[in-house]
Amino acid sequence: MEIVKTKISLQALLQPHRGSKLRIALVPTMGALHNGHIALVGHAKQLADVVVCSIFVNPTQFNDPKDLEKYPRPIERDTVMLREADCDILFYPNVDEMYGQNEQWHLDLGGLDNVLEGLHRPGHFQGVTQIVKKLFDAVRPDVACFGQKDFQQYKVVEHMVNQLQLPLTLEMCPTVREPEGLAMSSRNVRLTELGRQQALALYRTLQQVKADVRRQNLVTLQEEAIKSLENSPGVRMEYFAIYDADTFTEADNSAPDRPLIALVAAWVDGVRLIDNLLLQ
Repeated sequence: MEIVKTKISLQALLQPHRGSKLRIALVPTMGALHNGHIALVGHAKQLADVVVCSIFVNPTQFNDPKDLEKYPRPIERDTVMLREADCDILFYPNVDEMYGQNEQWHLDLGGLDNVLEGLHRPGHFQGVTQIVKKLFDAVRPDVACFGQKDFQQYKVVEHMVNQLQLPLTLEMCPTVREPEGLAMSSRNVRLTELGRQQALALYRTLQQVKADVRRQNLVTLQEEAIKSLENSPGVRMEYFAIYDADTFTEADNSAPDRPLIALVAAWVDGVRLIDNLLLQ
């Protein structure tokens, strides 16, 4: 695996592959890798000849400076994991490589940044699109792989790709879960053993909604899910919603055959967790 820290080095490395008409895939990450990220690399390897994984803890998508400071950066361990996953290139730039002085960025996200995650993390998705566009420009991938766990982020990036008519394909890869069902996240390491058990309420609730989606109307389903989470020990819910998975707007019963997704965010053990489940 080649490791590069500058855009110029990365482009020099990729140019021969591009000249040979090889397909290039990008897996953008913020490091602190887990098996969910490695599954993305594995998926990318099936879709392309050359896989680039980027590790960059992006400051513009953190609302809380303390959260940015606390974000884990185990680069040696991450490098080992990527080597073992047979990743071809690790792109590991620093902040000065990716950002100039006083850069401005604003993209019309069509309201996607005003609901759910966007509502609770103002400015977050502007930061996401800013860095993802930079990574796309640096790598010029044919395909980029994102995880379903960050479903709203995927929809935001999809919106950007369509709006700017970027010449690449997006792939959404299924959420990878720990054996008991907890969605894999770099934040899970901050949970105590009790916290991990309490956090399972999120997935249990999502599974119950999926089981009941054909039997109950969506308003009742959502109310019962919220009640269940509010009564779960150690869980402080931020939101629970059922959305149209295509349009990313609130779902209703008027279009029963639309693809639905249930999404949840909650605090457990001082850690903010998100999860979702496609209901069909």
